[in-house]
Amino acid sequence: MVILEPSLEEDVIRGIVERATSLLDSKGATPSRVETWGKRRLAYELNHRTEGYYFLLRTSAEPAAMAELERMLSLADEVVRHKVIRLPESVAARAQSASAPSPAAEAPAVADAAANGA
Repeated sequence: MVILEPSLEEDVIRGIVERATSLLDSKGATPSRVETWGKRRLAYELNHRTEGYYFLLRTSAEPAAMAELERMLSLADEVVRHKVIRLPESVAARAQSASAPSPAAEAPAVADAAANGA
């Protein structure tokens, strides 16, 4: 999760996201999804700011690649706050399967619910 300055132009924001994904690509990581949440109100004031531009970057990477990403984000002046979280394998697999369910996977669940009288 990364929070950027709220006053940044859209092309600057895209450049920061592109720089982060290209860094991960160069280190052998596979960025699976980038979610831009847009400008949101902060839960509390950070450095006299009440808003920030949020984006979430999901990736599968080695620790060295994530350390380099953290270093880049901590040195960037545009970044207000960032947090890197490692998900356990079981949680990551569940989150990945829940984000893109296939129609074939949903059909048996519907059939089982109908058979059980639900």
